[in-house]
Amino acid sequence: MKSAYERSRWWEPRRLSSGLWAFMAHRLSGIALVAYLFLHLAVLSQLWGGPARWDAFVALARSPLLLALDVLLLATVLFHGLNGLRLTLLGLGYGLRWQKLLFWVALILTLGLAGWGAVAMLGR
Repeated sequence: MKSAYERSRWWEPRRLSSGLWAFMAHRLSGIALVAYLFLHLAVLSQLWGGPARWDAFVALARSPLLLALDVLLLATVLFHGLNGLRLTLLGLGYGLRWQKLLFWVALILTLGLAGWGAVAMLGR
């Protein structure tokens, strides 16, 4: 039987491989996107109230907090999509030797494109 110390070391971030980080991040981003989808549909259903509700929604959507959350949403969509492409390539047997590099490329592309999107969104 393993000691409590050995069991607690399993969750040390320094010991986790990049593949496990990619797996956890992909699952968490997928869960976040599903949660966003339900929230998005709930908010859009409120717009059936007419023009007054639409104007209130547009004012809320232009607030700095929601713009920052839109940047986070963009980063989540980009990461989930790019990591999904990486997983598809690996599942088809391509790039198995470079899976760690492909993860870092997907992460760097996500950060770069999300940064570019943030400048475009917040620069208005």
